[in-house]
Amino acid sequence: MDADTRDRARKEPALTVNATASSWLTLRRRAASAVVVAVTPYLLIKVAWTAGLFLPTAQMGESGWRAINAATAALAAAAIVLAMAFSRPWGERVPAWLVALPVWVATGLLVPVVLLAPVLGPAAVARDQEAGAAEVWSHEQVLVMVSLVGVGIGLPLALVGYARARWPWAFSGTVGAGRNHTKQLRTTLARLAAGGALALGLTKIYWASGGVLGLDADRLHLRDEWWHLLSLSTGVWAVLGAWGLLVTTTCRGASRFVVPMAAVWTSSSVMFAQNLYSALSATRADAQPAPEHPLALVLTTDAGLVLGALMVTVLLFVLHDRRIALRGRDATTAPIPPARPDPTGTT
Repeated sequence: MDADTRDRARKEPALTVNATASSWLTLRRRAASAVVVAVTPYLLIKVAWTAGLFLPTAQMGESGWRAINAATAALAAAAIVLAMAFSRPWGERVPAWLVALPVWVATGLLVPVVLLAPVLGPAAVARDQEAGAAEVWSHEQVLVMVSLVGVGIGLPLALVGYARARWPWAFSGTVGAGRNHTKQLRTTLARLAAGGALALGLTKIYWASGGVLGLDADRLHLRDEWWHLLSLSTGVWAVLGAWGLLVTTTCRGASRFVVPMAAVWTSSSVMFAQNLYSALSATRADAQPAPEHPLALVLTTDAGLVLGALMVTVLLFVLHDRRIALRGRDATTAPIPPARPDPTGTT
C-alpha cells in the first residue's frame, strides 16, 4: 500500500463522520425552524386569551382560565427557546437538566396529541361545542391542534440531532453495553416500576375497551371519545415502557439500545405529564367530573406520577453506567483527524 492510499484510508472515516454530523446539524436547524413557525400561532392565541381577547366562551375570561392560558403561553415560549438551543452551538453548553426536564415533560404532553391528532381534534371541537362554545372556537381549536402537532414532530427531531451531538454514547451500542455500577439497585427499581406500569397500563386499556370495574356507575355517560382515546394511549405507552425498562436492565429482548431507551423515555413522560395535567385540571372550579370512581382516580393518577418519575430515574442509572463504559471506548476508536498545516511552513 503506497503513501497516498494510506492517507486516503486514514481520512475516509473522518470524512464520513463529518458528513453524518453535517446531516444531523441540518436536520436540527430545519426542525427547530419548523417548531418556531408552528408554535407562534399557538403562543399568540394564548397571549390573546390571557389578555381577555377573542375568548371562545365567557367562562374563559375568569381568573383561573387566564392563569392556565398564561402558563401555557409560557410553555410555548419555552418551546421556542428550546428549539433555538437545539439548533445553535450555545445550546450544547446549557446544563443537561435544564434541557432534559422540560423536554421530558413536553414529550408526555405532545406525543399523544401527535399520534391521535386526526381523531382528537374533531373530538375536542365536538366536546367544546356541546359545552356551548362559540362557532369561532372550532377554527381556533384547529389552529391550536396544528401548532401542537408541529411542535410534537419538530421538537423531538431537533432533540434527536442535539442529543446525538452532545451525548453520542446514549445512541451507540447494544443493550448489553455498560458497566454494572448500579445493577442491583436499578434492577430492583426496574422490576417494581415495570410491574406497576404493566398493571396501570392494562387497567387503562381495560377501561378504554369498555370495562366498567373501577368506574363510577353514575358517571358512565361521561366516557366520551376523548376520554377513551387518552386512556388507550396512556395504557399502551405504560405497557411499552414496562417492556423497555426490563430490556434495558436485563439486557434481553432487543439488540439496539436506542429502541427500548426511547420507549422508556416516552412512556415515563406520558405517564407523568398526562397525570400531572389531569391532577391540575381537576383543581379548577369548572372541572368536568371524571368517569372513574374517586378512589380509583386518585390511585391511578398518583401511580402514574410516581411510576413515571421512577421509570425515568432507572433510565438515568442505565445511562450513567453506559456513559462510563462507552465514553472511553469511543475515545479510543475515534477517527484520526486530518493533519493541520504547519504555520512555519516546515514539515
